[in-house]
Amino acid sequence: QLVYPCDFRLTEKEKTSICYLSFPDSYSGGLGDTQFSFRLRQSGGQRGAHYEDDGEYNREAPLTLQREAAHYFGYVYFRQVKDSSMKRGYFLQSLVLVSRLPYMNLFQSLLQLIAPEYFDKLEPCLEAVCNEIDQWPPPVPGQTLNLPVMGVVIQVRIPSRVDKPGSSPVKQFNQENLLPAPLVLPSIHELDLFRCFQPVLIHVQMLWELMLLGEPIVVMAPSPAVSSEMVLALTSCLSPLRYCCDYRPYFTIHDSEFKEYTTRTQAPPNIVVGVTNPFFIKTLQHWPHIVRVGELKMSGDLPKQVKVKKPAKLKTLDTKPGIYTAYRTFLHKDKTLIKRLLKGIQRKRPSEVQSALLRRHLLELTQSFIIPLEHYIASLMPLQRAITPWKNPPQIRPFRQEDFMKTLEHAGPQLTCVLKGDWLGLYRRFFKSPNFDGWYRQRHKEMTQKLEALHLEAICDANIMAWMRDKSEVEIVDLVLKLREKLVRARCQHLPVKEETLQRVGLYIETVIGSLPEDLQAVLHHH
Repeated sequence: QLVYPCDFRLTEKEKTSICYLSFPDSYSGGLGDTQFSFRLRQSGGQRGAHYEDDGEYNREAPLTLQREAAHYFGYVYFRQVKDSSMKRGYFLQSLVLVSRLPYMNLFQSLLQLIAPEYFDKLEPCLEAVCNEIDQWPPPVPGQTLNLPVMGVVIQVRIPSRVDKPGSSPVKQFNQENLLPAPLVLPSIHELDLFRCFQPVLIHVQMLWELMLLGEPIVVMAPSPAVSSEMVLALTSCLSPLRYCCDYRPYFTIHDSEFKEYTTRTQAPPNIVVGVTNPFFIKTLQHWPHIVRVGELKMSGDLPKQVKVKKPAKLKTLDTKPGIYTAYRTFLHKDKTLIKRLLKGIQRKRPSEVQSALLRRHLLELTQSFIIPLEHYIASLMPLQRAITPWKNPPQIRPFRQEDFMKTLEHAGPQLTCVLKGDWLGLYRRFFKSPNFDGWYRQRHKEMTQKLEALHLEAICDANIMAWMRDKSEVEIVDLVLKLREKLVRARCQHLPVKEETLQRVGLYIETVIGSLPEDLQAVLHHH
């Protein structure tokens, strides 16, 4: 009905998808308000919405919180109220916030403030809110922002790549005597993992393995709220490792990718997809892993835990909650986590404390797995003394899986993790997954940039005049062009180089040009 700001351009395909994704697609008897989220593939190529600070933000933000280039997130506030004047007897409406940022808590909190007001006052309310949001500062990783909207100030810290993984967000915010007291969000994006994972707590480690390996998973839930929270909880459980596969927190039969996912002619794609329509039980029953959950109810004791069942047990009509999979885990089950969580339930610990426990456990598991890979890839970097100013920097040595496997005997995950099991088998499977590919590319890119930076520093420390003494004009001109190219690249790619180093290289170039005959100088300056 309404898009605000009015100049935000969506393709017709995107509009249709957003409309279908903004409403529950299976009847839910519950009246009232519900919130959920979705993720949508952008259609129709890159649009001009690429912000100038994209590169800068993505360089400083944690990999898991980067601005998406080809997807939108949709945050939905859906209202269903009895209304006899409507044909169906109900009034259904959704307010959807669309963003490229995965700031789940910030945007859902914002909708809680705006939506009830919007359903009452409609367009003028959105106009007023957008005027306020226009004044918000851009999200700068590491900064705490105060965001005024509708008489409330939301206070939130934007996480940064240099934060220590697992450190709790800074508690003492600068209150600056803000009146009224701000609405402080402890985290911009972290879910209540304990609540999301309640029915599958005893299987968290198995789900972690499936996510690590990028396996195709369907989450079948009674509502978009449960499906989207479970999918987002799953994708967050590899942090600080980035989950590099596709995921859809909520997916409907009207989706343009419906055929792609339900086809039986090829293997299911590497994706986690959340659905609520019972029709999917039939169309997706060939998928290897199906997590079926009921309504999430927070109660005082350990919620009923679902069982792992053979895929053949999946009944199309009345499917009981369970994890339908033939997967055998590589690692043995860790009983200590469940014991700790049970103790927390007995002691009536708040959900956020239980969530912190769960997150810490998953973080340690991921780090135990990834540290040996980090050590090995660091060893592929050329030695610093091999980097000389007048030669191209040496190549990073290739990643050899077998060489890596040999390092595990004395420097494997067993140093930091008590879990026994087939770690080698887990690594072998991981090498075939998009998550390994994504991790390796990211690291390789960072190492290449580091090499470039070290090479520039070596050039800076060299005696350029001594080098030039016995060189021909052609060689010197060649050097000028190469140095110039390096300088441009360093600035464009924001290489990790000190500004003074770049300035000195610039000065070098001028000095070298100055030593050449005037006709060449003119050409090079023009060039």
